[in-house]
Amino acid sequence: MTCNVGGVERPIRIVAGILLVSLGAFGGLPEGLSLAAYVVGGIALVTGAIGYCPLWTLLGLNTCAPKTTGKA
Repeated sequence: MTCNVGGVERPIRIVAGILLVSLGAFGGLPEGLSLAAYVVGGIALVTGAIGYCPLWTLLGLNTCAPKTTGKA
């Protein structure tokens, strides 16, 4: 797995994941919406934490900074 989630996107995903999981747990939502919040929040949290999103791979997107080789 190569990094395809980086820069500003990673912390946004992590914060959004925490907020959605919290909303599912404490938001008083109906059962179906709570489950959806858990699933989407969990996915956002994990993809932000590991820096890889399978959907971005399928769509050909990459927000990681290009690796530098250190050669001049």
